[in-house]
Formats: sequence, structure tokens, C-alpha cells
Amino acid sequence: MFKSAKESQVTITELMLPAHSNFSGKIHGGYILNLMDQIAFACASKHSRHYCVTASVNRVDFLNPIDVGELVTLKASVNYTGRTSMVIGVRVESENIQTGEKKHCNSSYFTMVAKDENGNNVPVPGLILDNEQSVRRFSRSIARQEQAKHRTTKFKSSEFKVADHLDSLKAHNVKIEL
Repeated sequence: MFKSAKESQVTITELMLPAHSNFSGKIHGGYILNLMDQIAFACASKHSRHYCVTASVNRVDFLNPIDVGELVTLKASVNYTGRTSMVIGVRVESENIQTGEKKHCNSSYFTMVAKDENGNNVPVPGLILDNEQSVRRFSRSIARQEQAKHRTTKFKSSEFKVADHLDSLKAHNVKIEL
């Protein structure tokens, strides 16, 4: 079975309240991450028709702060489908209600896994790639997976050699006292 990404896209918009802010009046990044996880869950569950869990989150860079009183819109779409997992692309934008100015705040990729009622992984419908953007997103997800597979093990504690790294640390804001 195959489904289009359009069938499971989810968009939510929420007004940012003072309760969501830190001491500087900006919205807590953790609150935004929580919303991102919720929308990724909703999108993945809608696509798979199963309960889904978050397996990983690929890099979250907060590009622009969000102020109290702004509207935040989160958009989620299935970018990739494996056998039991999906990569959900999540985009976050804020909008100043008075000026109408919109800012891209962050984008991230959530890997979600579909589960049955016993907690076992279950197959998910494949993805219909029906435009260039969907092919680009799917291909990008494959490339990210390949990069993750080929990550070096040189920083694994059993493989790490301190002497190999001491020189490179001299250019950084660090004092070494070994």
C-alpha cells in the first residue's frame, strides 16, 4: 500500500502565551520542541494509522527567537518511509500579529516508528512521490541515513585516543590539565 504525503500532512497554529516564555520574554525552546514532537506524532500516526513513537530527532537549530504574542505555525509532512519507520519533516514559523511579519524559526526531521497494541514495530504504507520536492525530500532522507551509518567510531570511549586530539584543542577556549 502507498499513500501520498498530502494525505497525512498536519498544520497547527498556536498563540504564544506568557506561560510559554523564559525570563527574557522569548518562547522556551523546550516548549517548541514539545509542539514539534506532537505534530510529528500526529503526522506519522495519520500516515501509518498506528500509534507512533519518536526514535530520533535530526538536528534542531533555532534560527529566530519567538516572542510572546506571536502566532506559531508548525507544518509536518512525511518525507520518507522505511519498513516500519517514517521521517517527518517539521517546519516552524512565527508571525507577528500586528505587522504580519513571518519568520522561519526552525526545521527538523523526526524519525517515527509505528507500533501495534503490543508495542511491536509494524509496517507502514510506502510513500507516493508525486513531484520534484517529494523526490528531493525522500532522497535527502536516504543521504542522512547513509551519513549516520558511516559516522566515525573514533570518539567511542573504547576507541578514543586522547593524544590524537590534544593539538587540535589548543585553538579552542579550553584549558587542559591532564
